[in-house]
Amino acid sequence: MSRRVDAALDLKEACVVAAREFIAEHGVEQLSLRAVARRLGVSHQAPYKHYPSRDHLLAEVMRRCFRGFAQFLETRTPETDPAAELMSRGQRYLEYAARHPLEYRLMFGTPWPEPAEHVGLVTDAVHAFDMLRNVLKRRPGVDAVQADLDAMFIWSTMHGLASLQQGDVMTHLGLSPATRQQVVAHVMQRIETGIGPLTDATSTPGGAC
Repeated sequence: MSRRVDAALDLKEACVVAAREFIAEHGVEQLSLRAVARRLGVSHQAPYKHYPSRDHLLAEVMRRCFRGFAQFLETRTPETDPAAELMSRGQRYLEYAARHPLEYRLMFGTPWPEPAEHVGLVTDAVHAFDMLRNVLKRRPGVDAVQADLDAMFIWSTMHGLASLQQGDVMTHLGLSPATRQQVVAHVMQRIETGIGPLTDATSTPGGAC
């Protein structure tokens, strides 16, 4: 599919849009600046004015994915209780993966191109991670290393669950509908059990003074 660049959309932005569309249709492995140029109806050299290589363009597409992911996680009612906050973020994570499967695969299933640092991909990815890490740092007596380890434990668990939900495997495991409905809540409960209480009992209402 080839289309001309919209006059209201500059070439730099048009390349990102076209690259994302191309990846959706043909896969990330087939992406090239020539393919993007053909899609936009411009010369083969035109995209090089803004992106020195195919990997620079891919890194920018992936950066946009992480930024959209973080914004999606933030667009929710914040919870004052850390346990409720963690559950809310986990539910939002799974919702994003279900709504945006292409972006999710690009973020977590695509090797990062070399220009990742140059275009700010790393910064946006760290921002998304910090949203989880900062919740865990609110626990009393938890240092930065423990918060990082727990954040990786939670993220890897949620990633595994999101990946299973994206495929068809869960529908073929002989699980009853009632069991499948309990999976997310059960996983989140086990996460909290694994990392320990998220609040200090002495500082919560009803706790010891």
